[in-house]
Amino acid sequence: MRTSIRRLVAYSSLATLGGLSAAAVGAQSKAIDDATIVAIFDAANTYDIEAGALAEKKTKNHDIHEFAEMLQRDHKAVRQQGRDLAASLKVTPTPPADFALAKAHADAMAKLRSLSGPAFDRAFLQNEVDFHNAVINAVTTTLLPATKNAQLKDLETKVAPAFVAHRDRAQNLLNNLK
Repeated sequence: MRTSIRRLVAYSSLATLGGLSAAAVGAQSKAIDDATIVAIFDAANTYDIEAGALAEKKTKNHDIHEFAEMLQRDHKAVRQQGRDLAASLKVTPTPPADFALAKAHADAMAKLRSLSGPAFDRAFLQNEVDFHNAVINAVTTTLLPATKNAQLKDLETKVAPAFVAHRDRAQNLLNNLK
């Protein structure tokens, strides 16, 4: 199961920015627990907050700027819900060993920082589409089936439509770039 998560999260941040393919990520197969799921959930939200903050600073496109603000606002709220739930359940988030998402995010952010203008806008939006697709896939195929705690499972289910909405908004903006 861990292999699937690592492949998905690595792919999510780098799919169109180049560098790391899903097939290139190897891992040992091991059951995933709620503490790891909480850590992945927190990291995914944190990383999209950071990407949104970068886009808010770099883009000159009004619609992308608004989208970046929305990403930050929504992901901060969802991240806080996850942190509050973890605290109430007394679960300490425990990232997987050799957490591929961290490297993938760092690489994606470095690539995005190197771009400007329309090239940045296009790469940012494509990254958001790919990131949200991978998160949706990871939640539905790996995280939800592995989640033991009903409250954590409810949170994952509750926020899923927001991930779909973010992906769809990014795709719409990307499709309408000139």
